[in-house]
Amino acid sequence: MKKFVSIVLASMMALSVAACAAQPAAAPAAAPAASEAAPEAKTFKVGICQLVQHDALDAATKGFRDTLEAEFGENVVIDEQNAQGESSTCATIINGFVANEYDVIMANATPALQAAVAATTDIPILGTSITDYATALNLADFSGTTGINVSGTSDLAPLDVQEDMILELVPDVKKVAILYCSSEANSKYQADEVKKFLEEDGIAYQEYTFADSNDLQSVVTTAVSDCDVMYIPTDNTVASNMTIVSNIAGPASMPIICGEENMMKSGGLATLSISYYDIGTETGKQAIEILKNGADVSAMPIAYAAEPAKKINKAYAETIGFALPEGYEVVEP
Repeated sequence: MKKFVSIVLASMMALSVAACAAQPAAAPAAAPAASEAAPEAKTFKVGICQLVQHDALDAATKGFRDTLEAEFGENVVIDEQNAQGESSTCATIINGFVANEYDVIMANATPALQAAVAATTDIPILGTSITDYATALNLADFSGTTGINVSGTSDLAPLDVQEDMILELVPDVKKVAILYCSSEANSKYQADEVKKFLEEDGIAYQEYTFADSNDLQSVVTTAVSDCDVMYIPTDNTVASNMTIVSNIAGPASMPIICGEENMMKSGGLATLSISYYDIGTETGKQAIEILKNGADVSAMPIAYAAEPAKKINKAYAETIGFALPEGYEVVEP
C-alpha cells in the first residue's frame, strides 16, 4: 500500500512539474514608455539698431553678433538694421523691434539708445559705443547702473590722457580747435571735459560745432585757419566724414588728435583708443546673461573697455611732416 501511495505521489509531482514547465515564461516587465523628446531650445530674437555705418560702430556690432552666435548658434535670430545717421529712423527701427516682441534690443550709439528707451520700458536694452550713460539718458544720480531696463558698454577713453597727448605731441601748441556735431550729446560731454583740462594747462581753445555733415567743410576750413591743433571726440558724424576733415587739415599740416582709432585711420594723426570689437563682445556677454541666466538688466553695471592704447597714423604723419614719436603704436591704414 505504501508503495502504491509513493507511486501516486511521484506521479502527481511529475504532472505538477510538467504543468509548470508548460506555463509560458513570465513576460518581462514592460519597458518604460520612451520619455518625451526634450523640448527644443528656445530661439531668441535680438534686434540691433546701429545709428550709422562707420568702422568703429561696425566693429562693435560685429563683436556683439559673433558673441551671441558663438553661444546660441541657430537658436538666436538677429535682426540688424542701420539708421543711416537718422535719429528718426532709429525710432522707426526700434518700434518695429518692440512690436515684434524681441527678447533684447542692442542700441549702437547714443541716438539709437535714446530711441530704444523712448519705445519700451519692458524689453531689456543694451547700449554700446555710448560715452556717458548719465548724459545720454539724463540720469541725475548715475552710479554705474541705470535702475531702468538699460545697461551696456561705454567707449569712453581717459579724456585727461587724450588732452595730455596734445601737449605731448605738440608742446608749442597755441590754440586747439575742438570739433564735434552739436546734436551728439556724448560728443559735447567729451568736449566739455577736455576744455576743463585745457584750461588747467593754460591752453587756448575754440569749439567748432556743426548741425550736420552739410556744414562740416566750412566749419573745418574756419577751424584750420584759426588754430594749430584739432581735437575730435568720438563723434559719429565726424567719423563718417573724416575724409572731409583730413582733406582740409592735411594740406595745412594740422595735427588731429582723435577720440578713437578708426577715425584716426581715416585721416587723423593720433589717438588714445579702445577696441570697439571688444566692447561689442562685452555687450554680447551681457545679452547672454540676460537671455540664458535671467539677469536683471536694471542692476547690471555698465562695462568699460580694457586699457586703451596710444596709436599714431604713419600715413597722416608723413602727410603733415610729423616725426613719429616714441611710445606710440604705429598704424598703417
